[in-house]
Amino acid sequence: MEDYYLWYKAIHVISVISWMVGMLYMPRLFVYHTKAEKGSDMDKTFQTMEYRLLKFIMNPAMIFTYFFGLLVAYIYGFVALGVWFHIKSLAILGLTIFHIMLSRWRKDFAKGENKHSEKFYRIINEVPTILMIIAVIMVIVKPFE
Repeated sequence: MEDYYLWYKAIHVISVISWMVGMLYMPRLFVYHTKAEKGSDMDKTFQTMEYRLLKFIMNPAMIFTYFFGLLVAYIYGFVALGVWFHIKSLAILGLTIFHIMLSRWRKDFAKGENKHSEKFYRIINEVPTILMIIAVIMVIVKPFE
């Protein structure tokens, strides 16, 4: 398995990038979706875009991120992973919770029951960026090693 370590790591990074693209784009779709009249063609278009983004990009990318991330950590050796890994893991847990919230908000739009404003989605769009920055610094800099 160690012979393929760099391949697993590359697939993990590609998966993370794909997941982050979705995590950054979905709230932007919500910003514009708040302006669409319920039941309009625009509303239906946004619902389709949001559904496909979640089901065909974000969900598979998240699963691949976890699978290959854990595989890389296993090969590297969990015992060799320091405090930086635990902080990174908390950031990833935060991204996962955010992913779940995006899924719920998408369902609210689909039911015509969005409860949040355009401003809310503009602000919430910064959450995955902050969590990503924390994760990347932990992995690259390893400040607590």
